[in-house]
Amino acid sequence: MLLGQITNGLVIGAMYALVAIGFTLVIGVLDKLNFAHPEVFMFGGIVGLVCAAYTSVWWAFPLAFMIGGLMGLLTEFVSFRRFQSDDAKTTAALSSLSLGLVLVDITHKVWGSEPVDLGLTSGIFKEGFTVAGVRFLWIQLIILAVTFALMLALHLAVSRTSAGRRIRAVAESSTNAALLGIDVRKVTQTVFFVSSALAAVAGLLLALRTGVANPELGLTFGLKAVAIMAIGGMGDLRGAVIAGLLIGVLEALTFQFGLGRLGEMTVWVAMLIVLVWRRGGLFSGMHAGEQRV
Repeated sequence: MLLGQITNGLVIGAMYALVAIGFTLVIGVLDKLNFAHPEVFMFGGIVGLVCAAYTSVWWAFPLAFMIGGLMGLLTEFVSFRRFQSDDAKTTAALSSLSLGLVLVDITHKVWGSEPVDLGLTSGIFKEGFTVAGVRFLWIQLIILAVTFALMLALHLAVSRTSAGRRIRAVAESSTNAALLGIDVRKVTQTVFFVSSALAAVAGLLLALRTGVANPELGLTFGLKAVAIMAIGGMGDLRGAVIAGLLIGVLEALTFQFGLGRLGEMTVWVAMLIVLVWRRGGLFSGMHAGEQRV
């Protein structure tokens, strides 16, 4: 049914958006590209799923959030703190890529290279209800509720709190922000913590949706998240959310209309079309005089 596929698309698109928001925060505020971000997504999914299997799914969320945030702080310390100058951006990005690969290798050593199935096949993972002939699972609604709650919380934090004002000031100019007395390093650490925590929660949500944590998913989701960030507009949180949901629904509709093999191409075709039409992304140039982050 079309409605069921659209719901599936919104679910997967919401997870795309969470990962893309993390990339967007780091790019928009710090003008840095964190290649370890997709592996934090993967690692958070595995650790959270293990926690859900042996304790409770409700404990898994705060654990994944904290683990992801700590991984973000580690990334900032190891890969970015020493490389602050403009000519060191490439070095910092490559360092984060190396850190991500180390994380993948550790995951392989602990859990193996194959998908991790912990047998979460009952309760909210399979139960649901039917409306107008369409089956909805409780886990789908949980994913959507958690995702949109996190997106709303991030929006309110960035736009209406003192911490958010400091983040926007650093995004505008880290030099001017420092002259105004803002602790740029603390803001940087906050951005890395929040972006990585959101990625880890997204990884957990995907693992809960499928019941399987795949150590190889970081690369696939990470590349798509970068494409979604480009589609929405570099540094634009609203664009990342809308683009993520849009790509998720488009992928689901390719399956609905018998074009399943083209589903993985959707994001790349969409990115090419958008960037040819509007090279800065869908929301480029729509924030004249405003701070995008």
